[in-house]
Amino acid sequence: MPEPLTHRMANDLAELECREIELAEGVTGFVIRIDNQFYAYRNRCPHLGIELNWMPNQFLDADKCFIQCSTHGALFTPDDGHCIAGPCAGDQLTPWQVQQENDSLLITATI
Repeated sequence: MPEPLTHRMANDLAELECREIELAEGVTGFVIRIDNQFYAYRNRCPHLGIELNWMPNQFLDADKCFIQCSTHGALFTPDDGHCIAGPCAGDQLTPWQVQQENDSLLITATI
């Protein structure tokens, strides 16, 4: 089994803010804060295997309700990564574990 990859970052995200992270070369993801909870996902659309964001740290739709794929507009629920609209409806984003440790977040994934 592959070794888990980890990334530590400051616990300074504002509500509904996303931040892109890199666990290893070519393995990017993002962290989002919603209702004082943190969620992390691999930055990869399940439909085309491409990155979701259109600009750095821009993962949410215009209303900041859903994670949106910039290529085809698929919408994902931010608390569990399930696709609710678009060509990959029923699929989901790959979640990563987030742990709060004092003033930092520890993101862990096995790729």
